[in-house]
Amino acid sequence: MTRYPRNMIGHGANPPDPNWPGDARVAVQFVLNYEEGGENCTLHGDGGSEAFLSDIAGAASWPGQRHWNMESIYEYGARAGFWRLHRLFTGTGMPVTIYGVASALARSPEQVEAMKDADWEIASHGLKWVEHKDMTETEERAAIDEAVRLHTEVVGERPRGWYTGRCSENTVRLVAEEGGFDYVSDTYDDDLPYWLEVGERDQLIIPYTLEANDMRFATAPGYITGEQFYTYLRDAFDTLLHEGTAGRPAMMSIGLHCRLIGRPGKFAGLKRFVDYIQSIPDVWVARRIDIAEHWAREHPHTRIERPSAMARGTFVERFGGVFEHSPWIAERAFDLELGPAHDRPAGLHNALARVFRTAGNDKRLAVLNAHPDLAGKLAQAERLTAESTSEQASAGLDALTDEERARFSALNTAYVEKHGFPFIIAVRDHDKPGIMAAFERRIGNDTETEFAEACNQVERIARIRLEDMI
Repeated sequence: MTRYPRNMIGHGANPPDPNWPGDARVAVQFVLNYEEGGENCTLHGDGGSEAFLSDIAGAASWPGQRHWNMESIYEYGARAGFWRLHRLFTGTGMPVTIYGVASALARSPEQVEAMKDADWEIASHGLKWVEHKDMTETEERAAIDEAVRLHTEVVGERPRGWYTGRCSENTVRLVAEEGGFDYVSDTYDDDLPYWLEVGERDQLIIPYTLEANDMRFATAPGYITGEQFYTYLRDAFDTLLHEGTAGRPAMMSIGLHCRLIGRPGKFAGLKRFVDYIQSIPDVWVARRIDIAEHWAREHPHTRIERPSAMARGTFVERFGGVFEHSPWIAERAFDLELGPAHDRPAGLHNALARVFRTAGNDKRLAVLNAHPDLAGKLAQAERLTAESTSEQASAGLDALTDEERARFSALNTAYVEKHGFPFIIAVRDHDKPGIMAAFERRIGNDTETEFAEACNQVERIARIRLEDMI
Protein backbone atom coordinates (compact mmCIF):
# COMPACT_ATOMS: atom_id res chain seq x y z
CA MET A 1 0.00 0.00 0.00
CA THR A 2 1.56 3.28 -1.11
CA ARG A 3 -1.47 5.49 -0.55
CA TYR A 4 -2.99 5.61 2.95
CA PRO A 5 -6.65 6.68 2.89
CA ARG A 6 -7.14 7.59 6.55
CA ASN A 7 -6.88 11.28 7.44
CA MET A 8 -4.79 11.87 10.59
CA ILE A 9 -4.39 15.62 10.11
CA GLY A 10 -7.87 17.12 9.72
CA HIS A 11 -7.90 20.85 10.42
CA GLY A 12 -4.46 20.57 12.03
CA ALA A 13 -2.99 22.74 14.77
CA ASN A 14 -4.86 25.85 13.66
CA PRO A 15 -8.50 24.97 12.96
CA PRO A 16 -10.65 27.55 11.20
CA ASP A 17 -12.78 29.92 13.22
CA PRO A 18 -16.33 28.70 12.62
CA ASN A 19 -17.72 32.20 13.19
CA TRP A 20 -20.71 30.80 15.01
CA PRO A 21 -23.74 33.13 15.03
CA GLY A 22 -23.59 35.80 17.70
CA ASP A 23 -19.86 35.12 18.16
CA ALA A 24 -20.79 32.06 20.21
CA ARG A 25 -17.86 30.37 21.91
CA VAL A 26 -19.34 26.90 21.47
CA ALA A 27 -22.12 25.38 19.38
CA VAL A 28 -24.16 22.77 21.24
CA GLN A 29 -26.53 20.41 19.53
CA PHE A 30 -28.70 17.63 20.87
CA VAL A 31 -29.41 14.52 18.81
CA LEU A 32 -32.34 12.31 19.76
CA ASN A 33 -32.04 8.91 18.08
CA TYR A 34 -35.49 7.56 17.28
CA GLU A 35 -35.01 3.81 16.74
CA GLU A 36 -37.99 2.30 18.52
CA GLY A 37 -39.85 0.09 16.05
CA GLY A 38 -36.91 -0.12 13.68
CA GLU A 39 -34.74 -2.47 15.73
CA ASN A 40 -34.03 -6.14 14.98
CA CYS A 41 -37.21 -8.14 15.51
CA THR A 42 -38.67 -11.19 13.83
CA LEU A 43 -41.85 -9.14 13.32
CA HIS A 44 -39.76 -6.88 11.06
CA GLY A 45 -38.47 -9.76 8.99
CA ASP A 46 -35.17 -10.02 10.85
CA GLY A 47 -33.47 -13.26 11.79
CA GLY A 48 -33.56 -12.63 15.52
CA SER A 49 -34.19 -10.18 18.32
CA GLU A 50 -32.28 -6.95 19.12
CA ALA A 51 -29.25 -7.11 21.42
CA PHE A 52 -27.92 -3.56 21.30
CA LEU A 53 -28.36 -0.55 23.61
CA SER A 54 -30.86 -1.59 26.21
CA ASP A 55 -30.94 -1.94 29.99
CA ILE A 56 -30.69 -5.74 29.72
CA ALA A 57 -27.20 -6.62 30.90
CA GLY A 58 -25.36 -8.98 28.56
CA ALA A 59 -28.22 -9.11 26.08
CA ALA A 60 -27.82 -11.46 23.13
CA SER A 61 -29.92 -11.88 20.03
CA TRP A 62 -32.43 -14.73 20.12
CA PRO A 63 -32.30 -16.27 16.64
CA GLY A 64 -35.75 -16.85 15.22
CA GLN A 65 -37.53 -15.66 18.38
CA ARG A 66 -39.15 -12.52 19.68
CA HIS A 67 -37.52 -11.16 22.84
CA TRP A 68 -40.48 -9.81 24.78
CA ASN A 69 -38.43 -7.94 27.38
CA MET A 70 -36.23 -6.31 24.76
CA GLU A 71 -39.24 -5.25 22.73
CA SER A 72 -40.91 -3.72 25.76
CA ILE A 73 -37.79 -1.73 26.65
CA TYR A 74 -37.73 -0.24 23.15
CA GLU A 75 -41.47 0.43 23.45
CA TYR A 76 -40.82 2.43 26.63
CA GLY A 77 -38.73 4.80 24.55
CA ALA A 78 -41.63 5.50 22.20
CA ARG A 79 -44.42 5.47 24.78
CA ALA A 80 -42.85 7.40 27.67
CA GLY A 81 -39.23 8.40 27.10
CA PHE A 82 -39.89 10.39 23.94
CA TRP A 83 -42.60 12.50 25.54
CA ARG A 84 -40.48 13.25 28.61
CA LEU A 85 -37.73 14.54 26.32
CA HIS A 86 -40.24 16.38 24.15
CA ARG A 87 -41.52 18.27 27.19
CA LEU A 88 -37.96 19.18 28.24
CA PHE A 89 -36.82 20.57 24.92
CA THR A 90 -40.04 22.28 23.87
CA GLY A 91 -40.28 23.76 27.37
CA THR A 92 -36.82 25.29 27.11
CA GLY A 93 -37.13 26.19 23.44
CA MET A 94 -33.95 24.30 22.61
CA PRO A 95 -33.86 22.88 19.07
CA VAL A 96 -33.22 19.18 18.49
CA THR A 97 -32.10 17.00 15.62
CA ILE A 98 -33.86 13.65 15.34
CA TYR A 99 -31.93 10.76 13.86
CA GLY A 100 -34.98 8.89 12.69
CA VAL A 101 -34.92 5.28 11.52
CA ALA A 102 -37.38 5.40 8.63
CA SER A 103 -39.25 2.22 9.57
CA ALA A 104 -39.46 3.41 13.19
CA LEU A 105 -40.86 6.78 12.13
CA ALA A 106 -43.46 5.00 10.01
CA ARG A 107 -44.67 3.18 13.13
CA SER A 108 -44.84 6.37 15.25
CA PRO A 109 -47.03 8.94 13.46
CA GLU A 110 -47.94 10.89 16.62
CA GLN A 111 -44.31 11.31 17.58
CA VAL A 112 -43.45 12.42 14.03
CA GLU A 113 -46.23 15.00 14.18
CA ALA A 114 -44.85 16.27 17.50
CA MET A 115 -41.33 16.51 16.04
CA LYS A 116 -42.58 18.55 13.13
CA ASP A 117 -44.74 20.81 15.29
CA ALA A 118 -41.64 21.55 17.41
CA ASP A 119 -39.66 22.42 14.25
CA TRP A 120 -37.11 19.75 15.05
CA GLU A 121 -34.90 18.56 12.22
CA ILE A 122 -35.67 14.97 11.24
CA ALA A 123 -32.54 13.48 9.70
CA SER A 124 -32.22 9.92 8.44
CA HIS A 125 -30.91 7.15 10.66
CA GLY A 126 -31.25 4.55 7.94
CA LEU A 127 -34.06 2.25 6.92
CA LYS A 128 -33.77 -0.14 9.88
CA TRP A 129 -31.72 -0.10 13.10
CA VAL A 130 -29.53 -2.98 11.95
CA GLU A 131 -25.88 -3.60 11.05
CA HIS A 132 -24.69 -2.53 7.60
CA LYS A 133 -21.21 -4.08 7.84
CA ASP A 134 -22.14 -7.35 6.12
CA MET A 135 -24.25 -5.79 3.37
CA THR A 136 -22.93 -5.82 -0.16
CA GLU A 137 -22.61 -2.42 -1.80
CA THR A 138 -25.69 -3.18 -3.87
CA GLU A 139 -27.71 -4.13 -0.79
CA GLU A 140 -26.57 -1.10 1.18
CA ARG A 141 -27.21 1.30 -1.69
CA ALA A 142 -30.73 -0.11 -2.00
CA ALA A 143 -31.27 0.27 1.78
CA ILE A 144 -30.15 3.92 1.62
CA ASP A 145 -32.45 4.64 -1.29
CA GLU A 146 -35.40 2.97 0.44
CA ALA A 147 -34.67 4.88 3.65
CA VAL A 148 -34.89 8.15 1.74
CA ARG A 149 -38.07 7.08 -0.03
CA LEU A 150 -39.87 5.91 3.10
CA HIS A 151 -38.66 8.88 5.18
CA THR A 152 -39.96 11.31 2.56
CA GLU A 153 -43.30 9.51 2.45
CA VAL A 154 -43.72 9.49 6.25
CA VAL A 155 -42.32 12.91 7.14
CA GLY A 156 -43.44 14.83 4.06
CA GLU A 157 -39.96 15.92 2.97
CA ARG A 158 -36.69 14.15 2.27
CA PRO A 159 -33.99 14.06 4.95
CA ARG A 160 -31.09 16.47 4.55
CA GLY A 161 -28.80 14.80 7.09
CA TRP A 162 -27.73 11.17 7.47
CA TYR A 163 -26.34 9.03 10.27
CA THR A 164 -26.27 5.23 10.12
CA GLY A 165 -24.46 4.40 13.34
CA ARG A 166 -24.11 0.71 12.58
CA CYS A 167 -22.35 1.48 9.31
CA SER A 168 -20.02 -0.32 6.93
CA GLU A 169 -16.75 0.88 5.45
CA ASN A 170 -18.74 1.93 2.37
CA THR A 171 -21.55 3.85 4.05
CA VAL A 172 -20.18 7.39 3.94
CA ARG A 173 -19.18 7.06 0.30
CA LEU A 174 -22.52 5.53 -0.71
CA VAL A 175 -24.51 8.21 1.12
CA ALA A 176 -22.40 10.93 -0.50
CA GLU A 177 -22.95 9.32 -3.89
CA GLU A 178 -26.71 9.40 -3.27
CA GLY A 179 -26.18 13.12 -3.73
CA GLY A 180 -29.01 14.65 -1.74
CA PHE A 181 -27.58 15.10 1.76
CA ASP A 182 -26.38 18.42 3.15
CA TYR A 183 -24.29 16.51 5.68
CA VAL A 184 -23.28 13.02 6.78
CA SER A 185 -22.42 12.21 10.41
CA ASP A 186 -20.96 8.69 10.34
CA THR A 187 -17.64 9.87 11.77
CA TYR A 188 -16.36 10.70 15.25
CA ASP A 189 -13.07 12.31 14.24
CA ASP A 190 -13.29 16.04 14.93
CA ASP A 191 -14.80 18.88 16.96
CA LEU A 192 -15.69 20.81 13.80
CA PRO A 193 -17.35 20.03 10.48
CA TYR A 194 -15.16 19.40 7.44
CA TRP A 195 -15.46 18.61 3.74
CA LEU A 196 -14.85 15.20 2.21
CA GLU A 197 -14.24 14.83 -1.52
CA VAL A 198 -16.14 11.81 -2.85
CA GLY A 199 -15.69 11.59 -6.59
CA GLU A 200 -17.02 14.84 -8.00
CA ARG A 201 -19.07 15.60 -4.88
CA ASP A 202 -17.89 17.76 -2.00
CA GLN A 203 -19.69 16.23 0.98
CA LEU A 204 -19.96 18.08 4.26
CA ILE A 205 -19.22 15.89 7.29
CA ILE A 206 -20.52 16.86 10.73
CA PRO A 207 -18.88 14.45 13.19
CA TYR A 208 -20.98 12.80 15.87
CA THR A 209 -20.14 11.43 19.32
CA LEU A 210 -20.18 8.10 21.14
CA GLU A 211 -18.83 9.47 24.43
CA ALA A 212 -21.09 12.44 25.22
CA ASN A 213 -23.80 9.93 24.54
CA ASP A 214 -26.32 8.20 26.78
CA MET A 215 -25.48 4.89 25.09
CA ARG A 216 -22.79 4.68 27.78
CA PHE A 217 -25.59 3.79 30.20
CA ALA A 218 -25.88 0.53 28.26
CA THR A 219 -22.20 -0.26 27.71
CA ALA A 220 -19.16 -0.90 29.86
CA PRO A 221 -17.42 1.20 30.97
CA GLY A 222 -20.36 3.50 31.24
CA TYR A 223 -22.53 5.75 33.32
CA ILE A 224 -24.48 4.40 36.27
CA THR A 225 -26.26 7.52 37.47
CA GLY A 226 -27.69 10.61 35.88
CA GLU A 227 -25.21 12.65 37.91
CA GLN A 228 -22.29 10.94 36.14
CA PHE A 229 -23.78 11.82 32.76
CA TYR A 230 -24.29 15.42 33.85
CA THR A 231 -20.74 15.69 35.17
CA TYR A 232 -19.26 14.39 31.95
CA LEU A 233 -21.37 16.70 29.77
CA ARG A 234 -20.57 19.69 31.96
CA ASP A 235 -16.83 18.98 31.92
CA ALA A 236 -16.82 18.58 28.13
CA PHE A 237 -18.82 21.78 27.72
CA ASP A 238 -16.59 23.75 30.10
CA THR A 239 -13.48 22.62 28.21
CA LEU A 240 -14.93 23.67 24.88
CA LEU A 241 -16.17 26.94 26.33
CA HIS A 242 -12.69 27.72 27.65
CA GLU A 243 -11.14 26.89 24.28
CA GLY A 244 -13.73 29.04 22.55
CA THR A 245 -12.87 31.95 24.80
CA ALA A 246 -9.22 31.44 23.84
CA GLY A 247 -10.10 31.80 20.16
CA ARG A 248 -10.81 28.20 19.13
CA PRO A 249 -14.61 27.80 19.07
CA ALA A 250 -15.81 24.28 18.40
CA MET A 251 -18.92 22.12 18.45
CA MET A 252 -20.35 19.80 21.11
CA SER A 253 -22.60 16.95 20.03
CA ILE A 254 -24.77 15.16 22.58
CA GLY A 255 -26.32 11.81 21.66
CA LEU A 256 -29.57 10.66 23.26
CA HIS A 257 -31.93 7.69 22.99
CA CYS A 258 -35.57 7.73 24.06
CA ARG A 259 -35.41 4.37 25.87
CA LEU A 260 -32.23 5.27 27.75
CA ILE A 261 -32.11 8.93 28.76
CA GLY A 262 -35.91 8.91 28.82
CA ARG A 263 -35.84 6.92 32.07
CA PRO A 264 -36.39 9.24 35.06
CA GLY A 265 -33.11 8.66 36.89
CA LYS A 266 -31.00 9.16 33.77
CA PHE A 267 -33.16 12.02 32.58
CA ALA A 268 -32.36 14.00 35.74
CA GLY A 269 -28.71 14.28 34.65
CA LEU A 270 -29.67 15.59 31.22
CA LYS A 271 -32.07 18.13 32.70
CA ARG A 272 -29.35 19.35 35.03
CA PHE A 273 -27.08 19.93 32.04
CA VAL A 274 -29.79 21.73 30.07
CA ASP A 275 -30.39 24.00 33.04
CA TYR A 276 -26.65 24.61 33.34
CA ILE A 277 -26.01 25.75 29.77
CA GLN A 278 -29.08 27.99 29.85
CA SER A 279 -27.18 30.12 32.35
CA ILE A 280 -24.12 30.51 30.08
CA PRO A 281 -23.97 33.37 27.54
CA ASP A 282 -22.37 33.09 24.09
CA VAL A 283 -23.63 29.56 23.43
CA TRP A 284 -25.39 28.62 20.20
CA VAL A 285 -27.78 25.68 20.60
CA ALA A 286 -28.59 24.54 17.08
CA ARG A 287 -29.92 21.74 14.95
CA ARG A 288 -27.34 19.91 12.88
CA ILE A 289 -28.87 21.23 9.67
CA ASP A 290 -28.36 24.76 11.02
CA ILE A 291 -24.69 23.97 11.58
CA ALA A 292 -24.45 22.49 8.07
CA GLU A 293 -25.97 25.58 6.45
CA HIS A 294 -23.76 27.88 8.49
CA TRP A 295 -20.58 25.98 7.66
CA ALA A 296 -21.39 25.86 3.95
CA ARG A 297 -21.79 29.66 3.96
CA GLU A 298 -18.77 30.47 6.11
CA HIS A 299 -16.38 27.79 4.86
CA PRO A 300 -17.31 26.68 1.33
CA HIS A 301 -15.05 23.99 -0.01
CA THR A 302 -12.28 24.73 -2.49
CA ARG A 303 -10.54 21.80 -4.10
CA ILE A 304 -6.76 21.86 -4.28
CA GLU A 305 -4.28 19.68 -6.10
CA ARG A 306 -3.19 17.15 -3.50
CA PRO A 307 0.35 15.72 -3.62
CA SER A 308 -0.83 12.30 -2.43
CA ALA A 309 -3.24 12.11 -5.37
CA MET A 310 -0.82 13.31 -8.08
CA ALA A 311 0.52 11.12 -10.87
CA ARG A 312 4.22 10.35 -10.58
CA GLY A 313 5.27 12.70 -13.37
CA THR A 314 3.33 15.61 -11.93
CA PHE A 315 4.63 14.95 -8.44
CA VAL A 316 8.27 14.86 -9.53
CA GLU A 317 7.90 17.89 -11.77
CA ARG A 318 6.30 19.87 -8.96
CA PHE A 319 8.56 18.86 -6.08
CA GLY A 320 11.75 17.69 -7.80
CA GLY A 321 13.47 20.99 -7.08
CA VAL A 322 12.57 21.26 -3.41
CA PHE A 323 15.94 19.67 -2.66
CA GLU A 324 18.22 21.64 -4.97
CA HIS A 325 18.69 19.94 -8.39
CA SER A 326 17.85 16.55 -6.83
CA PRO A 327 14.64 15.18 -8.41
CA TRP A 328 15.58 11.65 -7.34
CA ILE A 329 14.40 12.56 -3.84
CA ALA A 330 10.89 13.32 -5.08
CA GLU A 331 10.93 10.17 -7.23
CA ARG A 332 11.65 7.98 -4.21
CA ALA A 333 9.26 9.89 -1.94
CA PHE A 334 6.44 9.22 -4.39
CA ASP A 335 6.78 5.50 -3.64
CA LEU A 336 6.34 5.98 0.12
CA GLU A 337 3.01 5.48 1.89
CA LEU A 338 1.50 8.91 1.26
CA GLY A 339 -1.91 10.10 2.40
CA PRO A 340 -3.85 13.22 3.42
CA ALA A 341 -1.24 14.09 6.04
CA HIS A 342 1.28 14.53 3.20
CA ASP A 343 -0.87 17.07 1.39
CA ARG A 344 0.37 19.76 3.76
CA PRO A 345 3.87 21.25 4.03
CA ALA A 346 4.96 19.41 7.18
CA GLY A 347 3.81 16.03 5.91
CA LEU A 348 5.28 16.29 2.43
CA HIS A 349 8.52 17.63 3.87
CA ASN A 350 8.70 14.61 6.18
CA ALA A 351 8.35 12.24 3.21
CA LEU A 352 11.05 14.01 1.19
CA ALA A 353 13.36 14.32 4.21
CA ARG A 354 13.02 10.61 4.95
CA VAL A 355 14.47 9.86 1.51
CA PHE A 356 17.28 12.37 2.01
CA ARG A 357 18.13 11.12 5.51
CA THR A 358 18.33 7.47 4.48
CA ALA A 359 20.43 8.07 1.37
CA GLY A 360 24.11 7.27 1.56
CA ASN A 361 26.64 9.96 2.37
CA ASP A 362 27.68 10.16 -1.29
CA LYS A 363 24.12 10.95 -2.36
CA ARG A 364 23.68 13.51 0.39
CA LEU A 365 27.02 15.10 -0.45
CA ALA A 366 25.83 15.45 -4.04
CA VAL A 367 22.77 17.33 -2.76
CA LEU A 368 25.00 19.66 -0.75
CA ASN A 369 27.19 20.31 -3.78
CA ALA A 370 24.10 21.08 -5.86
CA HIS A 371 23.61 24.21 -3.76
CA PRO A 372 25.22 27.42 -4.98
CA ASP A 373 27.70 29.53 -3.05
CA LEU A 374 26.11 32.39 -1.16
CA ALA A 375 26.42 35.57 -3.22
CA GLY A 376 28.84 33.67 -5.46
CA LYS A 377 29.57 33.63 -9.19
CA LEU A 378 26.30 31.91 -10.12
CA ALA A 379 24.31 34.63 -8.40
CA GLN A 380 26.30 37.32 -10.15
CA ALA A 381 25.72 35.59 -13.48
CA GLU A 382 21.98 35.23 -12.68
CA ARG A 383 22.18 31.46 -13.05
CA LEU A 384 20.54 30.47 -9.74
CA THR A 385 17.28 28.59 -9.57
CA ALA A 386 14.24 30.78 -9.02
CA GLU A 387 14.00 29.49 -5.45
CA SER A 388 17.64 30.28 -4.63
CA THR A 389 17.39 33.69 -6.24
CA SER A 390 14.37 34.58 -4.13
CA GLU A 391 15.92 33.19 -0.96
CA GLN A 392 19.20 35.05 -1.32
CA ALA A 393 17.37 38.26 -2.19
CA SER A 394 15.22 37.93 0.94
CA ALA A 395 18.35 38.39 3.06
CA GLY A 396 19.76 41.19 0.94
CA LEU A 397 22.49 39.04 -0.60
CA ASP A 398 21.65 40.44 -4.03
CA ALA A 399 22.64 43.94 -2.89
CA LEU A 400 26.08 43.58 -1.31
CA THR A 401 28.71 46.28 -1.05
CA ASP A 402 32.03 45.58 -2.72
CA GLU A 403 33.54 44.90 0.69
CA GLU A 404 30.75 42.46 1.64
CA ARG A 405 31.02 40.67 -1.70
CA ALA A 406 34.76 40.26 -1.26
CA ARG A 407 34.31 38.88 2.25
CA PHE A 408 31.68 36.37 1.13
CA SER A 409 33.93 35.29 -1.75
CA ALA A 410 36.87 34.69 0.57
CA LEU A 411 34.74 32.74 3.05
CA ASN A 412 33.20 30.64 0.28
CA THR A 413 36.61 29.67 -1.04
CA ALA A 414 38.00 28.84 2.41
CA TYR A 415 34.91 26.86 3.42
CA VAL A 416 34.87 24.68 0.30
CA GLU A 417 38.60 24.04 0.51
CA LYS A 418 38.21 22.86 4.11
CA HIS A 419 34.94 20.90 3.96
CA GLY A 420 34.47 19.92 0.30
CA PHE A 421 30.99 21.38 -0.12
CA PRO A 422 29.51 24.90 -0.13
CA PHE A 423 28.35 26.74 2.96
CA ILE A 424 24.58 26.17 3.28
CA ILE A 425 22.21 28.10 5.48
CA ALA A 426 18.45 28.73 5.38
CA VAL A 427 18.85 32.42 4.60
CA ARG A 428 15.18 33.22 5.28
CA ASP A 429 15.80 32.48 8.94
CA HIS A 430 18.49 35.20 9.16
CA ASP A 431 19.41 38.69 8.12
CA LYS A 432 22.67 39.56 6.36
CA PRO A 433 24.72 40.17 9.55
CA GLY A 434 23.40 36.93 11.05
CA ILE A 435 24.40 34.97 7.95
CA MET A 436 27.89 36.46 8.02
CA ALA A 437 28.26 35.63 11.73
CA ALA A 438 27.13 32.03 11.17
CA PHE A 439 29.53 31.71 8.24
CA GLU A 440 32.51 32.88 10.30
CA ARG A 441 31.54 30.65 13.24
CA ARG A 442 30.79 27.46 11.32
CA ILE A 443 33.89 27.54 9.11
CA GLY A 444 35.85 26.51 12.19
CA ASN A 445 33.82 23.30 12.76
CA ASP A 446 35.24 19.90 11.91
CA THR A 447 33.88 18.50 8.63
CA GLU A 448 31.76 15.76 10.25
CA THR A 449 29.98 18.34 12.39
CA GLU A 450 29.59 20.71 9.48
CA PHE A 451 28.28 17.96 7.18
CA ALA A 452 25.50 17.21 9.68
CA GLU A 453 24.71 20.92 10.05
CA ALA A 454 24.65 21.44 6.28
CA CYS A 455 22.21 18.52 5.91
CA ASN A 456 19.97 20.06 8.60
CA GLN A 457 20.04 23.37 6.73
CA VAL A 458 19.14 21.64 3.45
CA GLU A 459 16.10 20.14 5.16
CA ARG A 460 15.16 23.52 6.59
CA ILE A 461 15.41 25.16 3.16
CA ALA A 462 13.15 22.44 1.74
CA ARG A 463 10.61 23.04 4.50
CA ILE A 464 10.47 26.76 3.76
CA ARG A 465 10.11 26.12 0.05
CA LEU A 466 7.19 23.74 0.60
CA GLU A 467 5.48 26.37 2.76
CA ASP A 468 5.52 28.63 -0.31
CA MET A 469 4.35 25.90 -2.67
CA ILE A 470 1.45 24.31 -0.76
